[in-house]
Amino acid sequence: MITPGPIVPDGGGYRHSYEITAPARLVHVSGQIPVAPDGSLPDGFAAQCRQVWANLAAALAHHGMGLSDLVKVTTFLSDRAYREENSAIRQEALGDHAPALTVIITGIYDEAWLLEVEAVAAR
Repeated sequence: MITPGPIVPDGGGYRHSYEITAPARLVHVSGQIPVAPDGSLPDGFAAQCRQVWANLAAALAHHGMGLSDLVKVTTFLSDRAYREENSAIRQEALGDHAPALTVIITGIYDEAWLLEVEAVAAR
């Protein structure tokens, strides 16, 4: 992890900052929702969260990138109660990769969706 200057150490699988030096390509991924390709909505937060990460991985793959190319992730949670489960599933998806991260507790576009994740990738 990189902790710039005199600020609290980062933790939970993220970095305070992520420097990109002369990237060849930059991909911005719109907010990914927990809807499967067949239009179904998984039951429960864990299943919805895993679907969002699968959708994000598919969007990146379309551009020849993967989750390890993520440099910034913004997660919108419908309820603060999901923050620990969200963190665990995000770390499951990303492994040791730790992009810059923001988590926002807010209302989501569709009340059935428990989260949405947008991201930026660079290679």
